[in-house]
Amino acid sequence: MAESAGVRREQARRTREGVLEAAAAVFVAQGVQAPVREIAHRAEVGVGTVYRHFPTRADLVTAVYRHQIDACAELAPRLLAACDTPSTALHRWTGAFVDFLVTKHGLGAALGSEDPGLENLHAVMVDTLVPACAELLGACVDAGEVRADVTAYTLMRAVGNLCITGPDYDQADARRMVDLLLTGCRTTS
Repeated sequence: MAESAGVRREQARRTREGVLEAAAAVFVAQGVQAPVREIAHRAEVGVGTVYRHFPTRADLVTAVYRHQIDACAELAPRLLAACDTPSTALHRWTGAFVDFLVTKHGLGAALGSEDPGLENLHAVMVDTLVPACAELLGACVDAGEVRADVTAYTLMRAVGNLCITGPDYDQADARRMVDLLLTGCRTTS
Protein backbone atom coordinates (compact mmCIF):
# COMPACT_ATOMS: atom_id res chain seq x y z
CA MET A 1 0.00 0.00 0.00
CA ALA A 2 2.80 2.47 0.90
CA GLU A 3 4.56 1.66 -2.34
CA SER A 4 1.49 2.50 -4.44
CA ALA A 5 1.07 5.79 -2.53
CA GLY A 6 4.70 6.62 -3.33
CA VAL A 7 4.12 5.78 -6.99
CA ARG A 8 1.02 8.02 -7.05
CA ARG A 9 2.93 10.90 -5.44
CA GLU A 10 5.73 10.54 -7.99
CA GLN A 11 3.24 10.45 -10.85
CA ALA A 12 1.49 13.56 -9.46
CA ARG A 13 4.86 15.33 -9.17
CA ARG A 14 5.73 14.46 -12.80
CA THR A 15 2.29 15.61 -13.97
CA ARG A 16 2.66 18.90 -12.06
CA GLU A 17 6.14 19.46 -13.55
CA GLY A 18 4.79 18.68 -17.02
CA VAL A 19 2.01 21.22 -16.60
CA LEU A 20 4.52 23.84 -15.39
CA GLU A 21 6.79 23.22 -18.39
CA ALA A 22 3.86 23.35 -20.79
CA ALA A 23 2.51 26.54 -19.20
CA ALA A 24 5.92 28.20 -19.40
CA ALA A 25 6.16 27.42 -23.12
CA VAL A 26 2.60 28.57 -23.79
CA PHE A 27 3.14 31.79 -21.79
CA VAL A 28 6.22 32.60 -23.89
CA ALA A 29 4.26 32.07 -27.10
CA GLN A 30 0.91 33.56 -26.11
CA GLY A 31 1.22 35.41 -22.80
CA VAL A 32 -0.21 34.61 -19.38
CA GLN A 33 -3.80 34.95 -20.59
CA ALA A 34 -3.43 31.95 -22.94
CA PRO A 35 -6.30 29.47 -22.72
CA VAL A 36 -5.86 26.74 -20.14
CA ARG A 37 -6.89 24.20 -22.79
CA GLU A 38 -3.71 25.12 -24.73
CA ILE A 39 -1.61 24.37 -21.67
CA ALA A 40 -3.46 21.11 -21.02
CA HIS A 41 -3.03 20.05 -24.65
CA ARG A 42 0.70 20.77 -24.61
CA ALA A 43 1.08 18.90 -21.28
CA GLU A 44 -1.00 16.02 -22.66
CA VAL A 45 -3.44 16.15 -19.76
CA GLY A 46 -7.05 17.18 -19.33
CA VAL A 47 -8.09 20.69 -18.37
CA GLY A 48 -9.36 19.28 -15.06
CA THR A 49 -5.85 18.03 -14.27
CA VAL A 50 -4.45 21.53 -14.73
CA TYR A 51 -7.09 22.95 -12.38
CA ARG A 52 -6.57 20.14 -9.86
CA HIS A 53 -2.91 21.18 -9.51
CA PHE A 54 -3.49 24.93 -9.97
CA PRO A 55 -7.04 25.97 -8.97
CA THR A 56 -6.70 29.51 -10.38
CA ARG A 57 -4.80 31.12 -13.24
CA ALA A 58 -2.92 33.17 -10.64
CA ASP A 59 -1.77 29.94 -8.94
CA LEU A 60 -0.47 28.66 -12.28
CA VAL A 61 1.22 31.92 -13.29
CA THR A 62 2.87 32.26 -9.88
CA ALA A 63 4.05 28.62 -9.90
CA VAL A 64 5.55 28.94 -13.39
CA TYR A 65 7.44 32.11 -12.59
CA ARG A 66 8.39 30.91 -9.11
CA HIS A 67 9.99 27.83 -10.66
CA GLN A 68 11.97 30.01 -13.09
CA ILE A 69 12.87 32.59 -10.44
CA ASP A 70 14.22 29.82 -8.21
CA ALA A 71 16.34 28.49 -11.10
CA CYS A 72 17.78 31.98 -11.69
CA ALA A 73 18.58 32.37 -7.98
CA GLU A 74 20.25 28.95 -7.82
CA LEU A 75 22.47 29.94 -10.75
CA ALA A 76 24.30 32.66 -8.74
CA PRO A 77 26.38 30.44 -6.42
CA ARG A 78 27.08 27.98 -9.24
CA LEU A 79 28.46 30.78 -11.40
CA LEU A 80 30.57 32.13 -8.53
CA ALA A 81 32.10 28.69 -8.15
CA ALA A 82 32.61 28.13 -11.88
CA CYS A 83 33.81 31.52 -13.17
CA ASP A 84 37.34 32.89 -13.02
CA THR A 85 36.22 36.19 -11.49
CA PRO A 86 33.18 37.37 -9.55
CA SER A 87 32.53 40.04 -12.19
CA THR A 88 32.34 37.33 -14.87
CA ALA A 89 29.83 35.48 -12.69
CA LEU A 90 27.80 38.68 -12.21
CA HIS A 91 27.85 39.37 -15.95
CA ARG A 92 26.67 35.84 -16.80
CA TRP A 93 23.99 35.87 -14.10
CA THR A 94 22.73 39.25 -15.26
CA GLY A 95 22.58 37.84 -18.80
CA ALA A 96 20.39 34.99 -17.53
CA PHE A 97 18.21 37.52 -15.70
CA VAL A 98 17.86 39.55 -18.91
CA ASP A 99 16.88 36.42 -20.82
CA PHE A 100 14.30 35.63 -18.15
CA LEU A 101 12.80 39.12 -18.22
CA VAL A 102 12.78 39.59 -21.99
CA THR A 103 11.67 36.13 -23.09
CA LYS A 104 8.94 35.59 -20.51
CA HIS A 105 6.08 37.26 -22.36
CA GLY A 106 3.37 38.23 -19.99
CA LEU A 107 5.62 38.60 -16.94
CA GLY A 108 5.28 42.38 -17.03
CA ALA A 109 1.52 42.06 -17.38
CA ALA A 110 1.42 39.57 -14.52
CA LEU A 111 3.53 41.82 -12.30
CA GLY A 112 1.28 44.80 -13.02
CA SER A 113 -1.96 42.84 -12.87
CA GLU A 114 -4.87 43.86 -10.70
CA ASP A 115 -5.46 40.14 -9.95
CA PRO A 116 -5.10 39.80 -6.15
CA GLY A 117 -3.73 36.29 -6.63
CA LEU A 118 -0.71 37.75 -8.44
CA GLU A 119 0.10 40.43 -5.86
CA ASN A 120 2.87 38.32 -4.36
CA LEU A 121 4.70 37.70 -7.67
CA HIS A 122 6.79 40.88 -7.40
CA ALA A 123 7.61 40.06 -3.77
CA VAL A 124 8.67 36.54 -4.78
CA MET A 125 11.03 38.01 -7.38
CA VAL A 126 12.50 40.53 -4.97
CA ASP A 127 12.77 38.13 -2.02
CA THR A 128 14.43 35.43 -4.12
CA LEU A 129 16.56 37.27 -6.66
CA VAL A 130 17.86 40.26 -4.68
CA PRO A 131 19.81 38.00 -2.26
CA ALA A 132 21.27 36.08 -5.23
CA CYS A 133 22.36 39.32 -6.88
CA ALA A 134 23.67 40.64 -3.54
CA GLU A 135 25.84 37.54 -3.16
CA LEU A 136 27.39 38.18 -6.56
CA LEU A 137 27.83 41.90 -5.93
CA GLY A 138 29.41 41.23 -2.54
CA ALA A 139 31.98 38.94 -4.14
CA CYS A 140 32.66 41.57 -6.80
CA VAL A 141 33.12 44.32 -4.20
CA ASP A 142 35.40 42.08 -2.11
CA ALA A 143 37.50 41.43 -5.24
CA GLY A 144 37.66 45.18 -5.99
CA GLU A 145 35.82 44.72 -9.30
CA VAL A 146 32.61 46.65 -8.61
CA ARG A 147 31.93 49.88 -6.74
CA ALA A 148 30.73 49.37 -3.18
CA ASP A 149 27.80 51.77 -3.60
CA VAL A 150 25.99 49.49 -6.09
CA THR A 151 23.12 47.70 -4.39
CA ALA A 152 21.43 44.56 -5.64
CA TYR A 153 17.92 46.01 -5.62
CA THR A 154 18.95 49.14 -7.53
CA LEU A 155 20.93 47.14 -10.07
CA MET A 156 18.05 44.73 -10.63
CA ARG A 157 15.55 47.60 -11.04
CA ALA A 158 17.85 49.22 -13.57
CA VAL A 159 18.22 45.93 -15.46
CA GLY A 160 14.46 45.43 -15.36
CA ASN A 161 13.86 48.89 -16.79
CA LEU A 162 16.38 48.27 -19.57
CA CYS A 163 14.52 45.06 -20.48
CA ILE A 164 11.27 46.72 -21.48
CA THR A 165 11.28 45.84 -25.15
CA GLY A 166 9.23 47.32 -27.96
CA PRO A 167 9.06 47.55 -31.74
CA ASP A 168 12.44 49.28 -32.07
CA TYR A 169 14.14 47.80 -28.99
CA ASP A 170 14.64 44.05 -28.67
CA GLN A 171 16.53 41.54 -26.53
CA ALA A 172 19.86 42.34 -28.22
CA ASP A 173 19.36 46.04 -27.46
CA ALA A 174 18.53 45.21 -23.85
CA ARG A 175 21.69 43.09 -23.54
CA ARG A 176 23.85 45.92 -24.95
CA MET A 177 22.35 48.43 -22.53
CA VAL A 178 22.79 46.08 -19.56
CA ASP A 179 26.42 45.58 -20.59
CA LEU A 180 26.87 49.37 -20.49
CA LEU A 181 25.18 49.48 -17.09
CA LEU A 182 27.54 46.81 -15.73
CA THR A 183 30.53 48.68 -17.16
CA GLY A 184 29.39 51.73 -15.20
CA CYS A 185 29.33 49.66 -12.00
CA ARG A 186 33.00 48.70 -12.28
CA THR A 187 35.66 50.26 -10.11
CA THR A 188 37.80 52.86 -11.84
CA SER A 189 41.14 51.43 -10.70
